[in-house]
Order: sequence, then structure tokens, then C-alpha cells
Amino acid sequence: MTGRRRNRSSFPSGLTGRFRPTRTGALTAGALAACASLVAGCGVVPGVTGGSGDDPITVMTWAPSDTGATNKPGMPAFARAYARWVNAHGGLGGRKLNVLTCNDRNESVAAAKCARRAVKEGAVAVVGSYSQHADSFFPVLEGAGIPYIGGYGITNTEFTSPLSYPVNGGQPALLAGLGSALAEDCGPVTLVRPDTIAGDQLPALLDSGLTGGGHAPTHDQRAREDATEYDGDSGRALRQATAEPSREGCVVPVLGDRTGTFMDSFRRARGEYPEVRTATVLGSVDQSAVNASGGASGPYEGAYVTGWYPEADDPGWAGMKKVIQEEAFGDNTVDATDAGVQTTWIAYTVLRQVVESLGGGAVSADRVTLALDGGLEVGTGGLTPALRWEFQDKLASVGFPRLVNTEVTLQVVRQGRLVSAREGAVDTTRTLRTADLT
Repeated sequence: MTGRRRNRSSFPSGLTGRFRPTRTGALTAGALAACASLVAGCGVVPGVTGGSGDDPITVMTWAPSDTGATNKPGMPAFARAYARWVNAHGGLGGRKLNVLTCNDRNESVAAAKCARRAVKEGAVAVVGSYSQHADSFFPVLEGAGIPYIGGYGITNTEFTSPLSYPVNGGQPALLAGLGSALAEDCGPVTLVRPDTIAGDQLPALLDSGLTGGGHAPTHDQRAREDATEYDGDSGRALRQATAEPSREGCVVPVLGDRTGTFMDSFRRARGEYPEVRTATVLGSVDQSAVNASGGASGPYEGAYVTGWYPEADDPGWAGMKKVIQEEAFGDNTVDATDAGVQTTWIAYTVLRQVVESLGGGAVSADRVTLALDGGLEVGTGGLTPALRWEFQDKLASVGFPRLVNTEVTLQVVRQGRLVSAREGAVDTTRTLRTADLT
């Protein structure tokens, strides 16, 4: 946060860096602006159209749903709720917000189709979205000059495209932070990750934290993203993690929605290897997953989990929770603890401040981009550091020129509850600068 003193300290297991306190008071009046009026609908918010001048502002939010792999239905569902919330109380800068939603189906063709629809319907930005298929949708958006605000951070392109404005450090920051946390406590570390292009980027990121802490690199184990069981994979991971009997090994599953499926297999195979610990990142596990796996008696007990934001009971989430309570109370896909929903809230917080900074007139993709590139600093009520995008930022030298928020939080499962391992957030910039991403 701007003007807030940061202290140098350390997480358990040697994770060090700059810390930002994450306990916050209530959000600013602007961030808590108004909410009410539930309007039924899916896709476009009813009664709102595109245009210029005082006409509505059109944006799109996309994510996969109803697929056999990772699904993020809460992101577009929350975006629709946010539009209802904002429109019930004067809109953005006095103008209605028109939210289009799209299912990218975890398919490159569908992701490109979503992007083409955003262009055709005059979207001024794609906001708070998830897609693994950056090579399919970014060329379409870039060709039309449409900014991508607050993507989930699942692909490296989100940290390289000049039209991308990420609000978190994505997989790079999560894995670098997790590697640092595990370097001191773990013997052999096995990463179980999807056998996909996006998955190919993960080992080097985890290694940046491990090797920075004097640990050997991870054992990289590929697995099917859409598998229905992981018996063979869990057995191999456990054998690798116990290669050094003198040190407790760690297994790190980063399989998105399939992490729970992996842990079912892991629990069955773990009987012969009780000394092996687990660790992962938010997005692959949350409190509901810990509960479903057996809570305090389950395989996540004692596990470290890195995330981008403060835990869900932080006061900074009050505005998001109010939207959910008043506009998405009956929608089970919209969960305040879900990192995708949280990212979407922050992305729309950015959009709101961009629109307000324009001071009236037409809101176009070009004007939104100019505002973001022109030094606009966005506050998120303490949920992230102040956000400001410059193309050649602090991690440009390692291929992440758009990665402006390098902070992660460290949580741990204690007595079946996912709680903060330490109050505050750590800056992973130094760790990421050592990442070998060639």
C-alpha cells in the first residue's frame, strides 16, 4: 500500500523479503460504493447496450466451465453480479456497465471465439478472466487494441503482452514463494503438474525458490490434466519424495481442479510413507478442499499453501462480500474464498478507478489503455500493493515485464483450517530474478 511502512522479516522455512501487512480496515468509500437489486440473467446484463458518450460501458469476462479439467465458473458469475451491483447505484462514472461473459471451455478455438466476440460487441476491456490459451486469444485482443485487465495469471503471456494488466503475480510468484518456504524444511521435493504448455512453465518457477534457499531442484512429474484417478502418479511421487530417508520429503500437486482427485489417490498410497508432507498453491486447494480431504486427519494437515491475497476473513474483502451477499447469495459458484472470484473483484476495482480517472466522455479501449499506460496508480484497499503498470518493470530482465505485484501470502493447514502462517505478504522479486525460464 502506498505510504505504508514495510518490514523485512521471514516466513517459516526461510522465505524472506519485503512484507506488507494485510490486515486492513474498511475499504474506501469509493471501493464500498453501493450495492443492491438482484436481476436475473446470464451473459449480458439485461437492458444494457454498448455505445459512446453517456452510453453503457461494455466489457467481457471469460473462464472455463462444465469441462473435464479446471473450471472457474465463479469468475463470470461474479462479474455479472458486480454489474448488477454497480448499475443499481449509478454505474461506473455515472454510466451503466454491460458485462458479456463467455465459456472458453479450456479449448484454444473457444478462447479465440470469446476474444472475437469481445471485439465484435465493442468491449473496451476483458476483465478478471481465466484462460490457458493465451496464444489463441491475445493476438485477437492485441489486434483490436483491447486491454486484458486482471487475468488469473495462469500463462506467462499475461506478464509479457503490452495490453495485459495483471493484478497478481500468477503462477510465477506463487511457486517462487512456495519453493522458498519449502527449501529449509523439505528433503526431496516432487512437483506433480499438468502435462500441458502452461504446466511446462511451473518447474523452473518452483526451482527459483528452492535453489535460492540452497535446495536441490524439484523432481518434475507430469500428469494428465483431466485424469479421473492418479494412483500411479501418487505412488511415483511418494517414492521420489522418500529418496533421502534422512529428510522428510514433500509432494507438491499443482493440478487445478484435479488436485483433489490426486489427493484422493495420494491418501490411499500414503500409508507406507507417513513422513511425506504436501504443499501447494491457492487455486489448487482451498478450505472446502481441505474439509473434503478429511480436515485435520487429512493429507493437507501441516501443508504450506501460497496465495496472492490476504485470507478470506480480512476486512479488505468487505466490499466483495457485500456484492456476493446482495447480488449472488443463491449462486453456489460465487465463493468469497475462491482466488478466481477474488481476482475478478480486484480486476473490476481497477476498471472502476480507470473509468473514474477519465473524467467523463467516451470510454473506449484506447482511452482505457492510455490511462493504464499513463501512470495511473490503483489502490485495492490493502488487498494488493498499489498497482501501476510500466512495460519495462522490475522483472523485465527475466521475461516478466508486466508483473507488477510480486507479493504472496503464506498459509498453513493447522487442525484442519487454512490459516495465515504469518501475518503479511512477502515480495518474491529477488527470487524470481533467479528463475531459469529458458
